[in-house]
Amino acid sequence: MLNKINGEMLVNMFISAANNLSNQRMAVDNLNVFPVPDGDTGTNMSLTILSCVDEISSLKEKGANEISKIVASATLRGARGNSGVILSQLMRGFNKGIGDKKEIDKVALVNAFKKAQESAYRAVMKPTEGTILTVARMTAEAIEKHAKDTDDIYEIAKKTLEDAKKALAKTQTMLKQLKEAGVVDAGGQGLVCILEGAFYFLENGKVIEQSEENALVTPKSVTAKVDADIKFIYCTEFLINKKNKDVDVFRFKSTIEHYGDCMVVIDDDDIVKVHIHTNTPNLVIGEALILGELTKIKIDNMKYQHNENTVKMQEEEKMPEKENAFIAVAYGDGIVNMLKEIGVDYIIEGGQTMNPSTDDILSSIEKVNAKNIYVFPNNKNIILAAEQAKKLSDKNVIVIPTKSIPQSISAVLTFDEDASCEDNEEEMTEIIKGVKTISTTTAVRDTTIDGRDIFEGDILGLIDNKIDLTGKDDIDVLIECLDKCVNDETGLITVFLGEGINDTEKIKEILEEKYEDIDVSVYMGNQPVYTFIASVE
Repeated sequence: MLNKINGEMLVNMFISAANNLSNQRMAVDNLNVFPVPDGDTGTNMSLTILSCVDEISSLKEKGANEISKIVASATLRGARGNSGVILSQLMRGFNKGIGDKKEIDKVALVNAFKKAQESAYRAVMKPTEGTILTVARMTAEAIEKHAKDTDDIYEIAKKTLEDAKKALAKTQTMLKQLKEAGVVDAGGQGLVCILEGAFYFLENGKVIEQSEENALVTPKSVTAKVDADIKFIYCTEFLINKKNKDVDVFRFKSTIEHYGDCMVVIDDDDIVKVHIHTNTPNLVIGEALILGELTKIKIDNMKYQHNENTVKMQEEEKMPEKENAFIAVAYGDGIVNMLKEIGVDYIIEGGQTMNPSTDDILSSIEKVNAKNIYVFPNNKNIILAAEQAKKLSDKNVIVIPTKSIPQSISAVLTFDEDASCEDNEEEMTEIIKGVKTISTTTAVRDTTIDGRDIFEGDILGLIDNKIDLTGKDDIDVLIECLDKCVNDETGLITVFLGEGINDTEKIKEILEEKYEDIDVSVYMGNQPVYTFIASVE
């Protein structure tokens, strides 16, 4: 009989859970309802939970309460996409439910799962049943039910896992899109993979290994653009597990800022995240040890470091404080250049198929030296991570809920330097509602959506991220979508051409002839996935 789960067991359960999801992430990705090449639920959830593995692997002597705190903090910062943010909130609630217990008994387990699902539901403005939220809620209800019959955590977990799988199966009947596509919810499947991995350890006493074929390494959040004569050559990063909550983080920041540049110190409850470029990492580490134990220490000589940045910064040098600054998530050289030209200060590289983490967004926020920082997620799957980064920052961050690149362009051009933050936020939020975004891409699988049969290879026309029509030719589909959006009040059509499409003049000529009373602008966007991204205003 298993009456309690200690810290070492909890660590192994989390690692086994993370590895199991990593091994099955592609299958979870393929559950994406839309047949566009952007199914990344499994990858996002896997990267989110893997973000805690390195931190907890060497802490098996700690209590369950301390382990769960580290998991909650790490997944909060490492969350990617909506599914990853919801997963991080599940971990946050799980930690609150455990409280200060060093070992988890059945009472704590019931409370942890109850708090987990409550936290996840609160994180979503409009919770939808038939998703990961449903699976989390029904799992919590199952644990509470089975805990009434026995004190054996193994038996409770075994029966609960069976009920979680039943809950997952129900999602297919709860949402029309899932029923038509004949699949279960991807986020719910990801959560079941996590539960299966954790239970595997309880049942077998060993951790599921991460297969080399499916090995997934968390992308590096921020790296510096380096040249041969850089002033401070060692990129130094680590986490401090505070020895107590009253340690003087301000004194630490004030001290180490003299040892280098590009300093980021994020005080996150029980953990302090440190990033600095320095020539004396030994002095920085010495100061850090005064605050507590160090984990995830990483020191790179940037003269020899290969730069594959997930976040592109214009400069890492300190800049004079600005009144306002803009950060945008974007992809494609042409689109990035356009955003820079209209005044966006920093670009976070990402979008469909490559959602930046909360930590990616937070790191860019911390590097911007401005009183007011406006963040444009430019994707509905990144908005929650941006909001989460805002909560973790002590700066004045305003998240404008842009769901596309064209929306962010219109928002930035609307900005009024003389207006207040509140007025600008209101005006930009209102202006993006009037921007119709069109995109075209190729279907990657056969499916049925809203009664429409879609076949692999079809050209999909999306209006405001919803599939509106299909065809066989990209330009024809683009024009059909434009026809649906253009009206007597339309004054501007803007089109960005994707990778491999170079004839801007030809496409501009076609559109100007078709819409002779409307201004037409065509640019090289070089974006992946979508052959065209267009806006109608």
